[in-house]
Amino acid sequence: MILPMTDDEKSKCQKIIHGHAAAAAVANLAPIPGLGVAADTVTMTTMAMALASVFGGSITESVAHNMAVNAIVTTVKGQPVKVIAKELSKIVPFLGQLVAPSVSVAMLESAGWLLAEDLAAQRDKKRLNDGKN
Repeated sequence: MILPMTDDEKSKCQKIIHGHAAAAAVANLAPIPGLGVAADTVTMTTMAMALASVFGGSITESVAHNMAVNAIVTTVKGQPVKVIAKELSKIVPFLGQLVAPSVSVAMLESAGWLLAEDLAAQRDKKRLNDGKN
């Protein structure tokens, strides 16, 4: 049985996700196409590691990177126009510095919550398996 996150877990996740999304926004201020995707991936990797600790786990940087890439890909598939607009906006002076950070925040928030829900589900599966043995 998958249990919902506790209020404490939600609060911790919210702080981690918002903090990392803000860091990605700052990194996306640079008007260089492609740099935003790299910054988002690095930020999501550290976010995954922090979120895992909320649910009593610990993951390697390699596993966190894979989780981050999967979460970003899932988010991009759901919002492809936003991602393309984010990177293309960097070509236009000043516009990119407004658009890219806000799109990055939205993407990281969405991907972060997907990741948190996945980690919570993994924790619950482990608890179920441990209880059956």
